[in-house]
Amino acid sequence: MNNTLQNALQAWSALLGPERVLDGATAQDRYGFDTTGAQRQLAAALLPTTRDEVIRAVRIAHQHQVAVHPISTGNNWGYGSSLPVRDGCVLLDLSGMKAIRNFDAELGVVTVEPGVTQGDLARFLDEGGHPFLVPVTGAGPRCSLLGNALERGYGITPHTDHFGAVTDLKAVLADGSLYETALVRAGAPEAARLFKYGVGPYVNGLFTQSNLGVVTEISFLLARRPDSVQVCLFGLEHEELLAPAVERVRHILARLPGIVGGINLMNRHRMLSMAAPYPRDQLDARGLIPPEVVEALGRSYQIRPWTGLVTLYGTQAVVSAARAEIKAALRGVGSRVMFFSRGKAEGLAGLLGKLPGSKAAQLASTARTLARSLELVEGRPNETALPLAYWRNPAAQPADGRNPARDRCGLIWYAPLVPMRGTDVTRYVSTVREITQAHAMEPLITLTTVNDKVFDSTVPLLFDAGNPAASADAARCKRALLDAGHALGFVPYRYGINDMDWWLGLHEQLGQPIPPVSPSGILAPGRYCQI
Repeated sequence: MNNTLQNALQAWSALLGPERVLDGATAQDRYGFDTTGAQRQLAAALLPTTRDEVIRAVRIAHQHQVAVHPISTGNNWGYGSSLPVRDGCVLLDLSGMKAIRNFDAELGVVTVEPGVTQGDLARFLDEGGHPFLVPVTGAGPRCSLLGNALERGYGITPHTDHFGAVTDLKAVLADGSLYETALVRAGAPEAARLFKYGVGPYVNGLFTQSNLGVVTEISFLLARRPDSVQVCLFGLEHEELLAPAVERVRHILARLPGIVGGINLMNRHRMLSMAAPYPRDQLDARGLIPPEVVEALGRSYQIRPWTGLVTLYGTQAVVSAARAEIKAALRGVGSRVMFFSRGKAEGLAGLLGKLPGSKAAQLASTARTLARSLELVEGRPNETALPLAYWRNPAAQPADGRNPARDRCGLIWYAPLVPMRGTDVTRYVSTVREITQAHAMEPLITLTTVNDKVFDSTVPLLFDAGNPAASADAARCKRALLDAGHALGFVPYRYGINDMDWWLGLHEQLGQPIPPVSPSGILAPGRYCQI
């Protein structure tokens, strides 16, 4: 250990107490695992619990020029988990900062620290009887609200764009000074919480996907729980219907703004990963599920080549009218167009569960998946999507409290933006299928509407993390997807820690290098910038 780091550790121990300063070996044991197969050498870890401690800890880092990498809960699975971009960083673990600092029960605005999870906010709202939706993601109840917003995450509840709902934030800059918005500085903190853009230049966005500062709290708007929450489920009987379905999706979003929260299109592989066990004993010589097995499983679980899911929010009368609009829009393209509330889905799952035979059991599994998904649609966080990470490694799955990184699951996300045109989507889907299967990866594809112009697609690359060759194949597949996608104009909306060199290298090739954001280079070096 060099003297500079040793001196910084002594100062941090005096500030936080030795029990909240972990040495390199202890930090490595606690944080050093990741679903992508990435490995990083950690110098230490700090566990502050207040903003004042963060300010003073960053000042020490600045004084000794020791790089620190902030994490919220460290559950950034598929993108790096808790790991930094560069070796030798000290982790700044903010998961102990769990205060809900302000809540306006009348207007529906909440202010949270980095350690406040989706589950924490759900409990707070339920216990207080507050009629608002949690901005959920598929990552589960243990994941940070603040961390997801700063990565510009999204969902399918009414506030689809999670940073779009953020109004105010506070951050510690690289020299240990505190950033606050102009309205807060002017003595109007309530106005800052209610009005996103404040006064003067809009700076808050610079703290997303950057290393400009350590964000210690955010305020965001909550969507009020409506009288009626439903989903429309429909299928596409063959691949040729995907392009016209995309046009119909765009039409629905344009016709029903504020009523339709979001729309997902999921291919059969992706749906089977949610509803059916991985058919390990039916794989071909390359370790892929043969097309005839995919077809047979689709028939058994009533899953078509593509499945669409539309979320609906509003009064009973509004949702009823929207249902008629959606039925008309999908006519001739979508098959078996059905509408479900959570109660209806749970009732169907219960009924099917009582029927004898394997066919009924398979359909009950699909209905249970739908019912759990409807909990998410209602803004109630759960672990519905987390079993995906365990699909190819079911032995690692715990009874509850899933942590794909801790449980050594292999998962890498590819998440490009795809224009909402039928021709673009079919070209994109064809490219993903070709590349994933060339690298012995199953093509699990979801298209999620960000607005009525563009999809964000999520493609999970699942592999055996205990097999170095499989990890290397997955990494090569991700790089091939990045290269091919860029050539076609499909660029990810976010990157994992192993992709930052690709992103920065792209800009170097174009002669437009990204300048350093953190002026001293001590905050999250390499994260979306050169330093």
